[in-house]
Amino acid sequence: MISTSRTTPAHRLSTALLVAGATVLLAAMPARAAQMEHLNLVERATSDTVIDNGDKGDSAGDLLTFANDIYDEADANKVGSDNGWCIRVVAGKSWECFWTLTLADGQITVEGPFLDAGDSVLAVTGGTGKYAGVRGEMALHARDAKGSAYDFKYTLMH
Repeated sequence: MISTSRTTPAHRLSTALLVAGATVLLAAMPARAAQMEHLNLVERATSDTVIDNGDKGDSAGDLLTFANDIYDEADANKVGSDNGWCIRVVAGKSWECFWTLTLADGQITVEGPFLDAGDSVLAVTGGTGKYAGVRGEMALHARDAKGSAYDFKYTLMH
């Protein structure tokens, strides 16, 4: 089959103008590099409550709820609060958690594992206010063997 369509000078000119216009628009748009932010906070775990579901004692399906105060890195000044829940996945080993950190300028949501032994890294899944659209991770470290306080080290990308 032979094509009989031809490109006219007017068609070539309009195509060239369209490409040039798109190039100018893209060049005029400011490049937006991801901004990194680090928040180092301390949670005082004063309200943690375990609801025993299923088999008696520590077992899969148990529920941990909390609503705790959050302090600055020096553990001196209250800067916000958190609230959330965790479901026991493997007895004696891990929970799967979801919570919201509330600060004066917005909220940050977190999801992921909370390990019985050792540090955990959870995903930052979003936020509101100053933190709208934020992503990243949060490293969680127990400050003592009793689990009465935790370091929360947020690495955020805006």
